[in-house]
Amino acid sequence: MAIVTFDEATRTYPNGDRPAVDQLTLEVRDGEFLVLVGPSGCGKTTTLRMLAGLENVDEGEIFIDGKSVVNLAPRDRDIAMVFQNYALYPHMSVAQNMGFALRMAKVPKSEIEERVGAAAKILDIEEYLERKPRQLSGGQRQRVAMGRAIVRQPRVFLMDEPLSNLDAKLRVATRAEIAALQRNLGVTTLYVTHDQVEAMTMGDRVAVMKDGVLQQCDTPQTLYDEPANVFVAGFIGSPSMNLLEGTIEDGGVRLGTTTVLAAGGLPVPAGAAVTVGLRPESLAIAPAGGGIPARVSMVEELGSEAFVHAKLADGVSPAVPGEDTIVARFEPRTAPAPGELIHLRAKDGAMMLFDAPSGERIVVGS
Repeated sequence: MAIVTFDEATRTYPNGDRPAVDQLTLEVRDGEFLVLVGPSGCGKTTTLRMLAGLENVDEGEIFIDGKSVVNLAPRDRDIAMVFQNYALYPHMSVAQNMGFALRMAKVPKSEIEERVGAAAKILDIEEYLERKPRQLSGGQRQRVAMGRAIVRQPRVFLMDEPLSNLDAKLRVATRAEIAALQRNLGVTTLYVTHDQVEAMTMGDRVAVMKDGVLQQCDTPQTLYDEPANVFVAGFIGSPSMNLLEGTIEDGGVRLGTTTVLAAGGLPVPAGAAVTVGLRPESLAIAPAGGGIPARVSMVEELGSEAFVHAKLADGVSPAVPGEDTIVARFEPRTAPAPGELIHLRAKDGAMMLFDAPSGERIVVGS
């Protein structure tokens, strides 16, 4: 096990107009499962490759257990990486694939067999050890790739979108298996994904990145309840948080022609532009004449819940141009019908406010 520390680590590609990873400062605790998440091009895979030694660190440092690794060759960093494409040798059996790195390191044959057997038992692939990769399903191949990493007994696991080639049902099952396996092994793990649901369900902590910059790193629930800025608020959660343009007034926040929130205690002057954040589950039908007006355009009936998509009305504007639909969660069989004009209110304490110019969250009552 190990502690991994990024200290203002920066990577700029040749001819790049900005750093791919910009002064990243982050600590991965001993035995922790940390997920790096963000949209394509945010720098999460580059971060992983910097730690693996596959990308240079142009500025700053990366430490494993307090020792700088930026000048160490990849093979000397005592890490194991699981890739998106499995990277299995097609002419080798499962057992040979899993033990390949050990054979290259001239580990005794008896020890290789022991380690491969132990990993296969953990992953429940003992019956497949003599098969070739082409005889396995996608999920089984992923287990073999995991087994190849496990047998090396590294200090750190690195996983780069390992589930993206699996179908939706298998992806859900496999992510639960990986999370449980990591906890049983207790190996420090960095896991990269663009899927925020995957990140929220797997990580002890989640680090959200945008344009090479770390936005926030915390537990999944804290990211959901207390996002540091508009980007994190909109990225974390499914369906996404509704983000609307608002203006602070005496006694409230105005959205279009409607005042929706008593604003006492806000450290924001009247007239300030804010972004109002509303999670779908935080919305309810308002009394007649109040709330945010919107006309229902679509209802998603999911059995246990229904998501109502409605077009904003009466001058209420989205904070993200073009996204003029507000989404609200309803109990099944109680959702309004398409075409109906509804008025929505925020449940007590559920509305979030962000400074419009900076995007930083405004803590209500501070």
